[in-house]
Amino acid sequence: MAIEIKAPQFPESVADGSIATWHKQPGEPVSRDELLVDIETDKVVLEVVAPADGTIKEIIKGEGDTVLSQELIGQFEEGAADASGSDDAPAESAKDAEAATAESGADDDTPMSPAARKLADENQLSASDIVGTGKGGRITKEDVVKAAAEKPATDKPAASADNNVAHSMPGMMPQMESASSAGSAGIPATARSEKRVPMTRLRKRIAERLLDAKNSTAMLTTFNEVNMQPIMDLRKKYKDQFEKTHNGTRLGFMSFFVKAATEALRRHPEVNASIDGDDVVYHGFYDIGVAVSSNRGLVVPILRDTEQMSLAGIESTIRDFGERAQAGQLGIDEMQGGTFTISNGGVFGSLLSTPILNPPQTAILGMHKIQERPMAVNGEVKVLPMMYLALSYDHRLIDGKEAVQFLVAIKDMLEDPARILLEL
Repeated sequence: MAIEIKAPQFPESVADGSIATWHKQPGEPVSRDELLVDIETDKVVLEVVAPADGTIKEIIKGEGDTVLSQELIGQFEEGAADASGSDDAPAESAKDAEAATAESGADDDTPMSPAARKLADENQLSASDIVGTGKGGRITKEDVVKAAAEKPATDKPAASADNNVAHSMPGMMPQMESASSAGSAGIPATARSEKRVPMTRLRKRIAERLLDAKNSTAMLTTFNEVNMQPIMDLRKKYKDQFEKTHNGTRLGFMSFFVKAATEALRRHPEVNASIDGDDVVYHGFYDIGVAVSSNRGLVVPILRDTEQMSLAGIESTIRDFGERAQAGQLGIDEMQGGTFTISNGGVFGSLLSTPILNPPQTAILGMHKIQERPMAVNGEVKVLPMMYLALSYDHRLIDGKEAVQFLVAIKDMLEDPARILLEL
């Protein structure tokens, strides 16, 4: 019996999607609930699974095609796959796939889509060279692109001493290359390559939102610094007991920042507000987004009702977000909403930055690297672990006074963690 394969019902905030990867081809046997195709939207990757045991009869929308909600993308034939080999086309497809696998040297046991395998062959990569981030370790096109970018350039010809000099003198490079092409200079041309890959929908959406934030808000950033020694001493004293008590959950810095930010938002409701046309919407709840880096780009899952969450609950939820972001398993509902955002560039070594707003939110807190610096304390110079804090805010709603007071409130609570518990 033929069954239509349709795109999922997209949420109202998602207009369309694109076919990322077909994991099965026509004629291949498929088990019920086995992954058939990934559909990428500007927020998450949605998975379409097999409705029953059988085979894919026809693929209507190929990889890269744009699809709408509930649009027909393929035909599925219910029933056991024909293993007799009477269908020449599937047999040929299987032979071609086996040949491609043999040529690329990829491991037959490593799941890889045809598009990803083709790209891997073009870049002379085997499955063992690529880390798969798809479901069950499946290798996606994005994984191949990343592996190709990280591949050492060992296949480039060694440059001569004269050529190395030319590379260190950019102004002379065009003339020397021209002479080489004419055969008058005798200097071998250096291998130069370019690679053009389509921007993912998530990356395009991130670019659109960043430009929108800069063009539609009066963004301003204020800075302060916080002495992290009290938090570090607290972690050192209780980290083992905390981890044992809370079933392996580690005590990190983010939970302190989330709790401090929640209390500061309670004191300064305009920082927790948003602008909707000519109206200001004051939120009576605290949903804090935590920026998480994934292989597909930056995503911001939301911690809901942080005023009711414990430190252990915050830490375990953030860890879960990070793991599922890498696996592409975050749901759209987990990244919608939010009244405030925290971004931690310090994990990548950033010492200072100006985070960009996440509209319609009116403020975002930037954390940075902890670095020891000499500080004046009661007339004495001490070396302390310091962190710069940055608060970017929409000046249309938040005045400088409120922004500075908000940031100082966070600083005071972090430098004296008892304030967080006592709400002082």
